Amino acid sequence: MTGEVETTNKLRSRKGPHGLGDPNDYSLRKVEEDVLIPQKMRDKAREQKCVKEVEEFSQCCKDASYFMGFKCREQNSALKLCMEKWYCDEKFKEECKQEYLEERKQYRITGVPKKYRSMKQVSS
Repeated sequence: MTGEVETTNKLRSRKGPHGLGDPNDYSLRKVEEDVLIPQKMRDKAREQKCVKEVEEFSQCCKDASYFMGFKCREQNSALKLCMEKWYCDEKFKEECKQEYLEERKQYRITGVPKKYRSMKQVSS
């Protein structure tokens, strides 16, 4: 029985134009749900939603040097609250999930990872 499951998984993962999976498969593996999408949410929240808090905390850390643990508690708390707000927002989570699925689909179609696709577009 185990060999049958392994064969099915191998065949499923080899579909698509580059053998990277079916571009139209929108199911998620556990690692994608538990690790990759939450990481995308944290990155996006940090870069787009909590910009002010990130900047204030960074500046405080630069100014406080070794004493940042004591002097930047307020800024750290504000940053954590902002990140937590977005991390718990279901609409934001769904938006990040859809972005992830679109990026994965493009990877499966082209065989080129996202970071290299963006480099090609810049150099073109």
